[in-house]
Amino acid sequence: MRRRHLMASGLALVPGSMLTRAWAQAPAPPSAPAGPAPAEAPRRTHALSLLGEPALPADFKHWPWVNPDAPKGGSMTLTALGSFDSFNPYILRGTPGVGTTLIYDTLMVPSGDEASTEYGHIATMAELPRDGRGVTFILNEKARWHDGRPITAGDVVWTFNTLRQSGRPFYRAYWGDVAEVVAEGDHRVAFRFSGNENRELAQILGQMPVLPQHWWAGKDFAQPGLEVPLGSGAYRIDGFEPGRSITYRRVEDYWARDLPTRKGTHNVDVMRYEYYRDTTVALEAFKAGQIDLRTENVAKDWATAYDFPAVRSGRVKREEIRHELPTGMQGFAMNLRRPMFQDVRVREALGLMFDFEWMNANLFYGSYTRTTSYFSNSELAATGLPSEGELMVLSAFRGRLPESLFTSEFRVPASDGSNSNRENARRALTLLREAGWTVKERRLVNDRNEPFSFEILMNGPTFERVALPYIQALQRLGIEARPRTVDPAQYQVRMDSFDYDMTTEVFPQSLSPGNEQRDFWSSAKAKEPGSRNTIGISDPIVDALVELVVSAPDRQALIDRTRALDRVLLWGHYVIPHWHSRFFRLAWWDKFGHPEKNPRYALDIQSWWVDPARDRTLPADRSTAN
Repeated sequence: MRRRHLMASGLALVPGSMLTRAWAQAPAPPSAPAGPAPAEAPRRTHALSLLGEPALPADFKHWPWVNPDAPKGGSMTLTALGSFDSFNPYILRGTPGVGTTLIYDTLMVPSGDEASTEYGHIATMAELPRDGRGVTFILNEKARWHDGRPITAGDVVWTFNTLRQSGRPFYRAYWGDVAEVVAEGDHRVAFRFSGNENRELAQILGQMPVLPQHWWAGKDFAQPGLEVPLGSGAYRIDGFEPGRSITYRRVEDYWARDLPTRKGTHNVDVMRYEYYRDTTVALEAFKAGQIDLRTENVAKDWATAYDFPAVRSGRVKREEIRHELPTGMQGFAMNLRRPMFQDVRVREALGLMFDFEWMNANLFYGSYTRTTSYFSNSELAATGLPSEGELMVLSAFRGRLPESLFTSEFRVPASDGSNSNRENARRALTLLREAGWTVKERRLVNDRNEPFSFEILMNGPTFERVALPYIQALQRLGIEARPRTVDPAQYQVRMDSFDYDMTTEVFPQSLSPGNEQRDFWSSAKAKEPGSRNTIGISDPIVDALVELVVSAPDRQALIDRTRALDRVLLWGHYVIPHWHSRFFRLAWWDKFGHPEKNPRYALDIQSWWVDPARDRTLPADRSTAN
């Protein structure tokens, strides 16, 4: 759907020009052969959308959910976990500081209230050629870096080439169908595609952050570091303590402050991130008033940890905000690079021992829904038996896929919630025996008498309470599983190098899956350190389905092809699905105002503001409120 204009060589005839009119009035020579039909002009648009026409017109004033008259000022302190040693979030090395992307603007900005639509920001308009082989962005001539220099097409070209060459590996996958990028003057940049099958590529490019070429001159982009970088966004880094805190300050003369994509947003003067060792310490810091606002991801804490005086007196507010986001897949992921996980029967057996029903009742206060799809909470999730559209896709692989995929509905294992799970345990032992594992002296071993033993890698103590009951269940089969908790920085290093057996992994999804699926599942990415194919899936059928998703010509084809991919991934038993929530859980000290409505597909904290009157009523030492 997104197209770009390929610049033709030779004489260009501009409609309505004197030369065009003179040419039209001149009689053609009688013997002159008919020339080629003139190319259709590219379509120019203020917004890119995968789901039809954008909801907002070209002259919209601000996002529908924001308060355009929100006051500016005040401060907001938020939580970060672990540590940091870099201000470059775009490279593989180092641990970037939380919030670093606040200092950069992007070509276009997604709407949180539309599933797959983005509107012009640095780029005021996009031109889409009729053949679908590119996109051209026309830049806002007022766009400026924080040092006052203009943002140019040269910056866009340099950013694209630098991120593809030296950035995180997913950029090479994400932008793999771009043949070249050319600056056509200071404010016009053209991306030319190798084909026209990748219908979301123009929109993906619109999401690209733009970095300052002149600031990076003479610097090694691939090296992490704590030199404060130059940006163009609503905030700049104002100060930091290495590994402990980062402070961002709103840019008073921000070039885009009155654009419709920014009006009523980025209202707080000072955004500060305080780092803590784990979520338990961070929660205590919130109770003591050192943190202003937090999102709560631990169901037990949401149910039990917020009964303190500031909540009862109303000084701390709590709210569950419903969203319509696809919730993707979270689960215990197995590393297929380890021999013990390469047999699908083993993977299925391990899934049978996970007792979600007991955990939801006893650990999560019944607050979660079991995840049954890689595209959960969306129309892209495979359900029931394959539809006619799915069968058209999957029939090409019949004979290479399990026949049950075509004849049976995929169901995640369920239990009666008693934590005994005996029927599932019997089925798991049968599968393990078929895969060559037997129980000897209460240990599960293979034909070389090697024990079935592995480590569950975690980046904090939160998931220990989930892993430990699962480990106890595995012990009944003679499997030795061990929890291994490391700090977030070490965790990231180990994940980037695929140095794990099993871990909790999250595969986020949108309503318009595309290029990112290559990074999640493709064979090429299984071999590339730092890719998102942490599982190590290397299957030609999955590769083919991913390419079909990327090249889907319309919405219905995208739905059918995504459901087919989902179905194949589910029957591969690559992860042990966890759960999801359809709410954002927020708690905050009562100093903020926020819009009455939250966008359907995002949690837009940047549209909140500090209410001066409420802020004054809070005690200077908030710990006295408890």
